[in-house]
Amino acid sequence: MSSHKIVPIPAFTDNYIWAIIQNNCCAVVDPGEAEPVLAFCRSNNLELTHILITHHHWDHTNGIKELLDTYPGIPVYGPDYGNIAHLTIRLREDDEVVIPELGLNLKVLEVPGHTLDHIAYVGDSGVFCGDTLFSGGCGRLFEGTPVQMNKSLGKLMQLPADLSVYCTHEYTLANLAFAKAVEPANQELAVYQQWAIEQRENGNPTLPTTIGKEKAINPFLRTNEYSVKTNMEQRLGRQLSSSDEIFAVIRGWKDNF
Repeated sequence: MSSHKIVPIPAFTDNYIWAIIQNNCCAVVDPGEAEPVLAFCRSNNLELTHILITHHHWDHTNGIKELLDTYPGIPVYGPDYGNIAHLTIRLREDDEVVIPELGLNLKVLEVPGHTLDHIAYVGDSGVFCGDTLFSGGCGRLFEGTPVQMNKSLGKLMQLPADLSVYCTHEYTLANLAFAKAVEPANQELAVYQQWAIEQRENGNPTLPTTIGKEKAINPFLRTNEYSVKTNMEQRLGRQLSSSDEIFAVIRGWKDNF
């Protein structure tokens, strides 16, 4: 296990730009704006050495150019799809990102759904999953289908239960309020919701979460649970025959919750 640290840099109203730090070197994931990253590096005497991008949305990419103005020539990793400006290394499923300066070795997973180009980076210390998986929720389907997103979440569910999950938005409280509507008798969810409320009241992030925690409380990962299936069938007044169908119903409800 490497000795790098992973720290959230707040951006906009609810984004986190994740900083991966070892010694005086730093990589950032999804810098939607540059100034918080530059300020973080200045105050911690860090040199930005790498940029990792999960998908093309502006709040994950708009800071790239300004960061390159300050740190010219550093590698910018991202998905090998679409038209993200300033990428220098384009990635597909099973590609590896090796950054010796940070003790970092990451494997790439393609996880379309929120967008068609979305990727996640998986390493020993966690998965950087952008807007695919949130604590208690998942990303809206702006470009992909329910089947694609359900499959992508299924990939993440295969990761070790104790693996940390580094999402890029602080959506947890709203997600858990919805999760409780989907599965009101889930006691682990109730305990986690109270913890999350206390975290936010104290000004602390609710992230990272873990794969195991999400499998226990996140309705989008629990489509095969009897309680979730029957609750959704009761809501609709008809039977649901597949995980994909249940996922689509939950996602549609969340979109209008």
